[in-house]
Formats: sequence, structure tokens, C-alpha cells
Amino acid sequence: MGRQPRRDLLAGLTVAIVALPLALGFGVSSGLGAAAGLTTAIVAGAIAAIFGGSNLQVSGPTGAMTVVLVPIVARYGAGGVLTVGLLAGLLLIALAVAKAGRYVRYVPAPVVEGFTVGIAAVIFLQQVPAALGVTAHGDSVTAVAWRAALAFVRHPRPAALAVAVGVALAVLLGARWRPTVPFSLVAVAAATAVAELVHVPLARIGALPSTLPAPTLSFLNLAAVPSLFTAAVAVAALAALESLLSATVADGMSVGQRHDPDRELFGQGLANVVTPLFGGVPATAAIARTAVNVRSGAGSRLAAFTHALVLAAIMLVAAPLVAHIPLAALAGVLIATAVRMVEVGSLAALVRSTRSDALVMALTAIGTLALDLVEAVLVGFVVAGALSLRKIAMSVRVEEVPLDDGDHRDEEHALLAEHIVAYRLDGPLFFAAAHRFLLELSEIADVRVVILRMSRVSTMDASGALVLGDAIQRLEQRGIVVYVSGLRADHTKTLDALGVLDRLTEAGRVCATTPLAIEAARSHLHAGGLVTGLAGPA
Repeated sequence: MGRQPRRDLLAGLTVAIVALPLALGFGVSSGLGAAAGLTTAIVAGAIAAIFGGSNLQVSGPTGAMTVVLVPIVARYGAGGVLTVGLLAGLLLIALAVAKAGRYVRYVPAPVVEGFTVGIAAVIFLQQVPAALGVTAHGDSVTAVAWRAALAFVRHPRPAALAVAVGVALAVLLGARWRPTVPFSLVAVAAATAVAELVHVPLARIGALPSTLPAPTLSFLNLAAVPSLFTAAVAVAALAALESLLSATVADGMSVGQRHDPDRELFGQGLANVVTPLFGGVPATAAIARTAVNVRSGAGSRLAAFTHALVLAAIMLVAAPLVAHIPLAALAGVLIATAVRMVEVGSLAALVRSTRSDALVMALTAIGTLALDLVEAVLVGFVVAGALSLRKIAMSVRVEEVPLDDGDHRDEEHALLAEHIVAYRLDGPLFFAAAHRFLLELSEIADVRVVILRMSRVSTMDASGALVLGDAIQRLEQRGIVVYVSGLRADHTKTLDALGVLDRLTEAGRVCATTPLAIEAARSHLHAGGLVTGLAGPA
């Protein structure tokens, strides 16, 4: 932290300016109010900066988390949200101890992109009531947005809509014009000043505390913990996913920085255990604020910690001023944030890549709107896994290959080819590919001996081994003698455990190499008088 303190301090100040309206807006969107959002940015931001696994990560309230929290607030109230945050923090610490951080690398890119698009859509819809200056409630953000639109048509409030659209446009256009200028804060300040000067009747944030409240566990209702545990699992899963993805993005934007995923889980877990004690909502790492931190020249944890200190100073000094901010202005900031979350280039690239990637992305995005976030990710995982299994299963090939039977005359080779056929199996032999393999192998006809070359089988499970045994049995029932060559040690273990090749092993028809299998097959044909005029094996 002492290498470049000036750059880190300036980066922290910049991030705090960007984070202030987002923290207030996400606090309001969560249902616990602007004060809860600001408290989260201060407490979670400081703790995660010190104990997390990334030098560049900035944590606080995020749009993705507010999507999960809204139904919890509606059902259990503020105490339920604080309890869920504490439980989720404990679960994150348990994941860190179990060293589960490494598994985030297995999240498919289409799932991440679809998740991001869905979150952006939910955040946008959440802001519709505030942007229209009306009040609407419900469990579904789509239904709430629709009710708000109908209420606006019946009783238009153009002032709120003008403020929201003006702030959103200022943020979006300003970011293109001067990316280094915090237009979100500038736009909110301008909207607040205009609303105060002309006395526009707009809903405001309201009074904010001028200091953090004393920590307390009075919100904790032990009797409600069992019913809240499922929600806590969802919050913990979301916090882990978003935080580790954000840390990966930060590594990619920097030079020489690598995060520790398990330590990051621990830092986020500790932040979520402590933040509810002060009335804050569950927190995660924030990709947008982390990106600002990196672009501002941050090189150590001092920047993220400074961001938390600056927000604390604003709470101490400027709370009365912040209370006058119109809710419509914050809605404009979050609408702009939702729009900027969608990377059109990345989406177009995925759509052009393969139809399966496009399908996974679309289903994940739709699931995020129709279901909760964790269920949407699970849907994406299941569909991506099923499509991947299909691709792998289709990659399995059973093809006839030329015999390599030594230096025999052409007529001898032709005669052997009429009776001995070698087939090479390529790819994984597992449950998804087993049926296709069985159909292809069952089509072999008009030969005396079949050699199955197994050296290119990449993996084999119990289903694949049993199907192999079934195919061998079908060939033998048709009078075809089967030899197997090139088995790998790990495949032999599976086959031996199931007794698939016991008969072939006893008959000496399991060979280490294909040339040995060819020689054994020639000896079998010669001994049986099926082929005459050929020499036996040397």
C-alpha cells in the first residue's frame, strides 16, 4: 500500500464519487432505503478491501443483489434481509475454508453473459416506478413495471420522467465524451439543484444518518433462520459468483495482478457478517466500480479502502444535502448503469459463434427475469452441460482402419482383409455416446475377425464399458471373433471391475498393441483352417 499512495488515494476518491449515487440507488432499490446502501458501501467496502483476495476489488451494494433482496424484504421485512446477509456471510466463509473459489473458472461464458443481460433488464425494470414518479408493488419486477406504466398513463408526472431521462442521457453521453469524468454524480447534483430551485414536487431520498449506527444483533430472529436459509444460500451463491467474476475481470484489466479466490470468498464473507450489524444490505464486489478503480490507476488495497473512507466522510458531513436528492435522479443513474452493463459486442460475438451458445445465453437471461438469479444460473449450467455432452457424444467415431500386418504379398493382404477388419474407436466412450457406438459397431458384417483398437478412447465410464461388452457379445453371437488392443490402464480398471473382458482375457484376445492383435488373429484363422496358404506368426 506504500508503493504509490498518491495514485491509490486519487483512485479511491474517484471511485467514491462514482459509487455514491450507485450506493444510494441500490439501497433504495433493495427496499431498505438509501442509508442502508451507503452503510453497505462503507462497511463492506472497507472490510473486503482489507481481507479480500484482490488488490483492486471494490465492494458494496450491487444491482444483482438488490434483485434477490426485494422479495425477501416483501416477505420478511428489513430484519429478514439483515439475517439473510449474516447467514450468507457465514456460508461464504465456509466456502473459503472448503477452498471452493477455484470452481468459478468452470462457469461457461454464455451463462455469464446471459446472467449479465438478465440482471441489466431487472435493474432497468426496477427503476420504472421511480422514473415515472409513481408507486407500485409486487413480487415480479415485470408486473410492477407494467402497473407503474398504467398508473403513469392515468396520472402523468412528467417532471419525474424528465429528471430520470435527463440524468440517464447525461451519464450515457458523458461517458462517451469524457470517460474519466464522474457524470453520474454531476448529473444527480444538477438534477437536485434544479429541483430545489424551481420547487419541483418530486419524491426525495429523505433524512440520512450523519454517522453509522451502533452495531447490534437485535434484528436476528432465530426462529426464522430455517425459513431464511434457502434465501441465504441464494445470496451467498450470488455473492461468490459476482465477486469472483469481478476479480477475474480486474486481473484481466491490470498487469501482474492475480487474485486469491478463496481469500476473496473469505473477505466477502466477513464483510457480509459484519455489515448487517450496522444495518447494511448484503454486499458483493462491484464490477463497474472495480473497473473505475483499475482505470484510475489503483495498484493496491489502499484505493478501495480510501473509497470507503471518503463515503464515510460524506455521511458525516453531507448527509443533509444528500437527503434532497430526487429518487427519479437515482433511477436515471441506475437505468444508465443497466444499459452500460450490456456489452453489445460480446453478445453479438456469442450469437455468431454457435447456436448452442446463443441458446444458453438467451435461456439464462430469460430465466433471470422469470425466476430468481440462482435458478437462472442453474438453468444455464444444465442446458450448457447437456449441449456439451451432446457435442462430445457426437464426436465419438468408429472407423475402419487399414491393417498393418507386416510384409506380406498383396494377394495375401487382400485375403486377410476379407476376413479381418480393424476398427479404431476415437473419443470418449461414456453414457451419452454409448448408444451411438453400439449402433455403429453392430453394423459390422461379412468378416471372421474384428480387432477393436482402443488406444484413442479418451475416457470410459461404466455405461460405456457395459455397452462395449454388449457389442462384443453381439458380434460373437454372429460367429465373429473379437480382439481388443491398446487398452489404457485406467480403462482396464473399469472393464475389469465390471467383468466385461473376462472371456476375452482368458482366451488371450486382449493384446497390448494392434500388431500383436493382428498376428493373433492370423494365427486363429490359420489354426482353424479358415485361411490357407499363409504363414503363421513368426
